Amino acid sequence: MLEGLSERAVHAPGPHGTPQAGHRTHSWWKVMCLTGVDYFSSLGYQPGIAALAAGALSPIATLVLVALTLFGALPVYRRVAIESPNGEGSIAMLERLLPWWAGKAFVLVLLGFVCTDFLITITLSAADATAHVIENPFAPGFFHGHQVIITLVLVALLGAVFLKGFSEAIGIAVVLVGAYLALNVVVMVVALWHVATRPLVVTDWWDLLSSQHSSPLAMVAIALLVFPKLALGLSGFETGVAVMPQVTGDASDTAARPAGRIRGTHRLLTVAALIMSVFLIASSFATTVLIPHEKFESGGEANGRALAYLAHSYLGNAFGTVYDVSTIAILWFAGASAMAGLLNLVPRYLPRYGMAPDWARAIRPLVLLFTAVAFLVTYLFDADVDAQGGAYATGVLVLMLSASFAATLAVWRRGLRKTAVAFGGIAVVFAYTTVTNMVERPEGIKIAGLFILGILIASLISRVHRSFETRADRVHLDPTAHRFVMEAAADGAIQVIANHPDARDETEYREKEFEQRRDNHIPAADSVLFLEVTLVDSSDFASDLHVVGEERFGYRILKVDSPAIANTVAAVLLHIRDDTGVVPHVYFNWTEGNPVARLLEFLVLGVGEIAPVTREVLRRAEADLDRRPGVHVG
Repeated sequence: MLEGLSERAVHAPGPHGTPQAGHRTHSWWKVMCLTGVDYFSSLGYQPGIAALAAGALSPIATLVLVALTLFGALPVYRRVAIESPNGEGSIAMLERLLPWWAGKAFVLVLLGFVCTDFLITITLSAADATAHVIENPFAPGFFHGHQVIITLVLVALLGAVFLKGFSEAIGIAVVLVGAYLALNVVVMVVALWHVATRPLVVTDWWDLLSSQHSSPLAMVAIALLVFPKLALGLSGFETGVAVMPQVTGDASDTAARPAGRIRGTHRLLTVAALIMSVFLIASSFATTVLIPHEKFESGGEANGRALAYLAHSYLGNAFGTVYDVSTIAILWFAGASAMAGLLNLVPRYLPRYGMAPDWARAIRPLVLLFTAVAFLVTYLFDADVDAQGGAYATGVLVLMLSASFAATLAVWRRGLRKTAVAFGGIAVVFAYTTVTNMVERPEGIKIAGLFILGILIASLISRVHRSFETRADRVHLDPTAHRFVMEAAADGAIQVIANHPDARDETEYREKEFEQRRDNHIPAADSVLFLEVTLVDSSDFASDLHVVGEERFGYRILKVDSPAIANTVAAVLLHIRDDTGVVPHVYFNWTEGNPVARLLEFLVLGVGEIAPVTREVLRRAEADLDRRPGVHVG
């Protein structure tokens, strides 16, 4: 996941695209550790947040969360792994399912929630790491009251690491996750032993529950209402499918059906969910019955560090300090995982949509941008773990909802009606959880809304600004088209007539050639080529252009599909010039209509006033007049 970050990612398919030749893969359990720095590290703050949110009901609400994890999130993401085996995740699934601008707009909105999730992961994890630093008994006294400064230092260090470069992430993740889980096993065993030897604490807890709620059924009902506040325990699944290309598959795997990689990812997701479920239940129960509730409150010794509190209380400050160091390291590394996800997410979508400036393809400017945003979030939330929980949960839950919705649509289209109904039920549960969380903690949707608004505004500005690029990744002429071009070049001049394909009969081509020769004085001795651009999905920005040659009624025609006509004409002309060494000329007719309407048609539909736009694209692409293809309008 963190490997292969380069200064420029111009042609990178994204963070976890299809493995290329020489791509190094790893055993599924090692990749699980990479996802685990995000997923497992939430144990650092989840028990405390659960205790604050649900009080004495925390263990019961956690059981509901675990049920949703094992019977909701896990099946959904196992399906996502099947449908999107190259690491694109649920967002790409929805992008494929929703056509034209609707798909792009939906993806942009989801990106706002993804940014909320990842950026709050960085800031919340750093804030919780700070809590472990400050509350450690060996920490200098002047650390108290300076949690914002310490958190900013941790975020700055994270940014500095990525400015320098980051590698060998999986090896580091295996060490951190292994040590962290081992220390948590020790803390859990000791804590549960204390519970077993002091049954009175369980009795007191149950008496408190009984006094607050009339029956066990009422307890379960209230737990169902409050468990959305515990949604932080669901983080990590989207990362799990995103890192799929890192998983070693079978020798027989193909790009279309990497069965071994899918099987390994299923193991990764299942084992991670089972491990986390056990820790969630054990930690929630132990911390609830052993720690007084006031300790969880803001400023309390267990606030944001419930398990660390138990480690210091029952195993001494030496072991507790080791536990703190391990927790700080994995929380900081969870921020690194989120930063890497952001750095790969932007080049995957926004530049491809034409909705990011050129510098968004470079790693270092993005690191500075995301670090600055993390600074702002840390300052606004005063480095408070509890205050950021709602925003984090909002990002996680929206991604879960999108994944369940994508899985439902995917299996429905495959004719698996019963499975689709089951996934639809899971989507309803996630919808309820998401809406409930947004209503109770509206700061999450507010922050996500700011990210969405920022992305939409920046994307629209960038799309308009970049609309006059050639918007072609590559231009390829098939053998027939290449022969047509080379024959024209051999005659000393390449004359291209732009033609909108209508009836495509002999009369259309004869009249079009006659008009252009008459109006633009094309020499009778010069042969002509017709160039026909068929508009496809105009919401796409750039694409590979495949030019196909065809001869009809004795006329030589170059055909190409593209999301934008003028840009494609310019790109093909430049390719012909570079391929032959002859500067071509293109001929148009003026179109009728309001210039403003034509401009909007160009920006949205890829058509508009073709001739002047083609000239402008060529002007920006080629400053040398002698090498710039000529544009003529009759």
